[in-house]
Amino acid sequence: MDKRKNVLFICVDEWPGYLFGHEGRSDVMTPTIDFLASEGIRMENAYSECPVCIPARRSLMTGLSPRHHGDRVYSDRMPMPDVPTMASVFHDAGYQTIAVGKLHVYPQRDRIGFDEALITEEGRYEFGMTDDHQIWMGEHGYTGEQFMHGMGNNTYYTRPWHLPEEAHETSWVTKMMMKEMMRHDPTRPAFFYVSYQYPHPPLVPLKAFLDKYEDTVLDPVYADDWNDEWIIREMRKMASSYSPREVEAARKAFMAQCTHIDYSIRMLLGTLRELSMLDDTIIVFMSDHGDMLFDHGMVAKRLFYEGSASIPLIFSGKPMQEYRGKGFEDRLCSVADVMPTLLSLCGIEDIPQMDGISIFGDVKRDYIYGEVSEGTKSTRMIRDDRYKLIYYPCGNVFQLFDMENDRKEEHDLSSDPSLSSVMERMKRLLADSIYGDDLGWLDNGTFKGFDPPVTSSSPDFGLYNQRGYHWPPPTGYSNKGKNA
Repeated sequence: MDKRKNVLFICVDEWPGYLFGHEGRSDVMTPTIDFLASEGIRMENAYSECPVCIPARRSLMTGLSPRHHGDRVYSDRMPMPDVPTMASVFHDAGYQTIAVGKLHVYPQRDRIGFDEALITEEGRYEFGMTDDHQIWMGEHGYTGEQFMHGMGNNTYYTRPWHLPEEAHETSWVTKMMMKEMMRHDPTRPAFFYVSYQYPHPPLVPLKAFLDKYEDTVLDPVYADDWNDEWIIREMRKMASSYSPREVEAARKAFMAQCTHIDYSIRMLLGTLRELSMLDDTIIVFMSDHGDMLFDHGMVAKRLFYEGSASIPLIFSGKPMQEYRGKGFEDRLCSVADVMPTLLSLCGIEDIPQMDGISIFGDVKRDYIYGEVSEGTKSTRMIRDDRYKLIYYPCGNVFQLFDMENDRKEEHDLSSDPSLSSVMERMKRLLADSIYGDDLGWLDNGTFKGFDPPVTSSSPDFGLYNQRGYHWPPPTGYSNKGKNA
């Protein structure tokens, strides 16, 4: 019997790093994950270096930064780079590798190295594929009904889930993974990858979990004293259409979807316990990126404020006990660091291609460089051990935050004369990190950016990727779709 450590890797979509009971939030219910954090290692300064789904997952599965895996935008028809993936490296090391849930790669049936993959892809028929959850829906009498709740995949209106509990993707992913666990090969170590599409909208929680928040008084959203720059107003446009009542409903529904996942993790752990695998399993919990969830008047991702870019990253389970209390928790780390970290923990030889470094090794990061989007909404970040610099080239706007004393980013310190040396140092790091067309934002080493457009973007009559009735499979998709 192989005695190498198993891995249970739980990846969620769009869950902010602060939205947990163990982070001091009394309004969200996450008892299972709170336990894993308290008995494991919770990385306090973990970031998504490109906080949007596909680029973040490319970094996760390759250990590469966006500069080297090729996507900092959201290129939904870009194949994975021709490099070893996390799944393929574990497979080559003798692991049985199984994925259930959202892979978000192209083509959609690319298993990216997994032996088995049951996938959910949020109704993206435009790529010519029906995913495994949709097949299951059809086989169980729910053909085409997945999106008949009417809620958008990138909007913040909400209603309870409209079908039986078993049909909800969180429930389905959990049950399918438990079945895979029970039929795993006992002669090989296991790498189980569970990838939930929630709490990412649509906001359609099970009523049982939404009811838990009926009388909850929510913590206030984060406010600020920032300058009223054009780019900031632009980033706030999407959230501005929601009324206070709708904002409260959205936040509660989002949290209910978090709690559903939290309870589902209990069943995954229970299954491993009953299979006598739990003591030999490293448990990883993380998100690809967060969601602003109306902090600073913003929603969604593609931003470098804490709600969007800071992610939960927890290493737990009995095999991780030897790493507790040794000062790793406050290290700066990124999504690209997860693959080399797991390879190291499981005694698998490192892959030279990777930009990431092992979180529990001797080398520490001095700073993280973040990049997302191109054109008007381009945003770049430098995060060192204390400060965060955010740069919008559109308007040449800088923001500086003291992450030691102002984690909620209420005060922009970029104009504080006492921090002029900090600003210059952070700008030098930024100038040294940008590449390609971004170098056009510099003039003799000084940032100049570019002027805001005269008019803003046109309205989205597609309602941010609203889905419809999915039987028969819809046709007529445009290659210009913006699914996320």
